[in-house]
This record gives sequence, C-alpha cells and structure tokens, in this order.
Amino acid sequence: MTAEKPALSRDQLIRYSRHIMLKEFGVAGQERLLASRALLIGLGGLGSPASMYLAAAGVGEMVLVDFDRVELSNLQRQIVHSTSDIKRPKVQSARDRLLALNPEVRLTIFERALEGRELADQVAAADVVVDCSDNFATRFAINAACVRAGTPLVSAAAIRFDAQVTVFMNKGGSGCYRCLYDDAATGQETCAANGVASPLLGIIGSVQALEAMKILAGLEPGLSGRLLILDGLRMDWNAIHLRPDPACPVCGGMPSRGA
Repeated sequence: MTAEKPALSRDQLIRYSRHIMLKEFGVAGQERLLASRALLIGLGGLGSPASMYLAAAGVGEMVLVDFDRVELSNLQRQIVHSTSDIKRPKVQSARDRLLALNPEVRLTIFERALEGRELADQVAAADVVVDCSDNFATRFAINAACVRAGTPLVSAAAIRFDAQVTVFMNKGGSGCYRCLYDDAATGQETCAANGVASPLLGIIGSVQALEAMKILAGLEPGLSGRLLILDGLRMDWNAIHLRPDPACPVCGGMPSRGA
C-alpha cells in the first residue's frame, strides 16, 4: 500500500461500520482501504458507479483520468455527472460529486489521456487500476503498463444489453488483457453507434468497484482468471475461465477459453 494511516476515528468507525461488521473485512480491511491508491481511467458509464462506490467505500486516494466533457447524451447513464455539469470537464464534475459523497477521499485529476511515461508512473504508483475506458487502444496501453508494473487491473466493457468484466492480477502466469484480445480487435462497436442500456453499466461498474475494493482490502478477487459475461436482456450470467498462452506479446501467456 502507498501510505500509512492512523487508527480509525470515531466518525470513520461510524461511516464504515457496515464494512467493519463483515468478518472477512473488519477494521484491518478498512484501514487497508484508507491507505490505498486507486487509478480510475474513464468517467463515463462504467467509471461513474465504480468511482462513486470506491469513494463511498473509503479508498484513501483516487486518481481520476478523463479528457472528455459532459454532454447531454451522457446523462442517461453517467450518473456521477448532473445536468448542471454539461460542458464541464468530466474529471471536475466527478471530483465535486465524489467529495460531496465522501470528503475524506484524496483526489488527483488528469484532464487528459495518460500516455507513455506518465501512464507508466501512475500505474506503478497505484495499488489497483480500474479500466473504465471505451476503446481497445486505451485498454491495450493500460494493460501493458499494468503488466510491466505488476499492478492488478480490473477491466470491463458494455454495449447494448451485453457486458463483461474480469480481473488480471498480473502475477506470474496469470495472463493479461492483451491475451484475451489481439490486434484484430481494433474495429470495435461503440455505444454511440449501437446504444447501451443504462442500468447495465451500473451493474458492471459496481462489480468493478467490488473487485477493486477486495484487492485493496487484501481479499482474493473472485474474477481473477475468470471472464464474467452478462446478457442483460435475458439476465443470464456466464463465466469463462482464462488460461495463459505463451504466445502473448505482452505477458507471454495468452488465455484460452475453456470450461
């Protein structure tokens, strides 16, 4: 973890009491959260619920990254922003909302895309990276930085009524995002062209937050090595197990799909 925190204050014991009551979590888990740093990239449909739940949960420091501004069409699903935020940078809108939710969280914002050394430095400084971006180029870059730094990556995507979410712990032999998708995956569909059901993003963004929170608290993430797939139209969940394949150009282990 990135910093030491003092014992919980009286207000913190009250604020986080429902976490502390969990036998798997307790005071120790909450203290780990308060001493942790999460890098969250993308403050759209997935980043909205993920950032709000991580801030509410008591993650001590969050780094928010997004170069976009709030538009009217965002508000159907990007719940961290409000109508009054239209035309504002998303990182500023999200910062205000998260501080209103939990004034204890320490926020650093980047109103630009992180690339090269800057991306590598921020990934290396984080205890977990939550990828809420919406394009393969960004996801590939984030994944490569996480593999190099050994930083856990919580990755998700959603379109129409379909979504997927997984965790890459980036430890020896665990596989990575670049194993799951190769260079041919650049011709992606977009929500702008195909649409997306707004609650679907709330569901999957919340799963990202839960997995990230468990990692930060020292618990085992349930989705490490598993790709969880949701067909939201039929409300059908499926899981695919991922195995490393040595052909991966990033981590040397490309997951194959199996039962």
